[in-house]
Amino acid sequence: MDSQTLYFSLELVAGSGHILNIEQRTALQTSLMILRKNYKFGRVLFWGKILGLKEDYFIAQGRGEDELKDKKNLYSFNCMDWFLLPPATNCLINEVSKAARGRFIGDPSHVYERVLRIHLEDDEEHEEVVKVSEENRLAVTIHWIDEEASVVPRGAFIKNPHGIVQMNRSFCGLSDSEARKLDSFLHFREPRNQKESILGMCELNQTIDFLDVLSDDIPKGSWSLQFECARKVCVLRSLLWLGLTFYHVPVTPHNGYIYIGNGYRNLDLNFML
Repeated sequence: MDSQTLYFSLELVAGSGHILNIEQRTALQTSLMILRKNYKFGRVLFWGKILGLKEDYFIAQGRGEDELKDKKNLYSFNCMDWFLLPPATNCLINEVSKAARGRFIGDPSHVYERVLRIHLEDDEEHEEVVKVSEENRLAVTIHWIDEEASVVPRGAFIKNPHGIVQMNRSFCGLSDSEARKLDSFLHFREPRNQKESILGMCELNQTIDFLDVLSDDIPKGSWSLQFECARKVCVLRSLLWLGLTFYHVPVTPHNGYIYIGNGYRNLDLNFML
C-alpha cells in the first residue's frame, strides 16, 4: 500500500487483523518519506510484515520509473532503520528452495544449512551442502509472494508506447459491478498466461490489458472476494499466501495490498478447495 495513504489504507484491511500500533504507524509515516528521498524512488509502498520467532521483518518496496521492473525491497526491525535486500536471482531462488526450512528466525545473518544426497550412476552417492542466509531467504520469499499474489485493479496501470509500466493517473476506480468480478483484477507481475484467443477479443485494450487476470489462476478458488466496511470496500484475500489482503474502494483510485504472515505458501490449498 502506498506510503502516502498508509493511515487510511490500514483501516480498510483491519478486518483481516492486519493492524499496526500507533508507534509503528508514526515511525513508518516519517521513515518511508525519508527512504523515498534518500533512494530517489518515484514511489514507496509499505509491503507488509513477515513474522519471525525473535523479531518481525517490516518490508518496504521502492518503485522507479517502470513500476513493474524497477523494484527494490528493504526491511526493518523498528520501522525506522532500513536495509536493502539483494535481488532474487534464479541462482538465489534455487538455493533457498533447497536449503531454507522452518519458521523465519528474525536474524538476517542466520544461516540455513542442508545436506543433499545426490544419486549418481552405478549407485554412487554424492553429498552437496547448501547454505543460505535468512536475508537471502527473505528476498526470495518477498519475490514469490509478489509473483503469485500481488494484485491491481484493471486499468490502474498502463503500458506506454516505450513499454514502460506506470500508474494510470486517469484511473477513477472500478464500478461496483466490475469490482464484484474476479476478472477485473490482475496480477502485478510479468504476464505468463495470456492466450491468443484473448488477444482477439474486440474489447481488449492493449494499453491496460497486458497483465494476467486472477480468474485464470490454478487451482480455481484460490481467491476470496468480499465486500466489507458496510459493503463499500472490495477485499480480496489469497488462500495460497495466507495473510495477503488486497483492498479497493470502487469508483475511487484507492487500492493496494499488504502481506502479514509467516512467509509460508499454503501447500494444503488443493485439499481445502
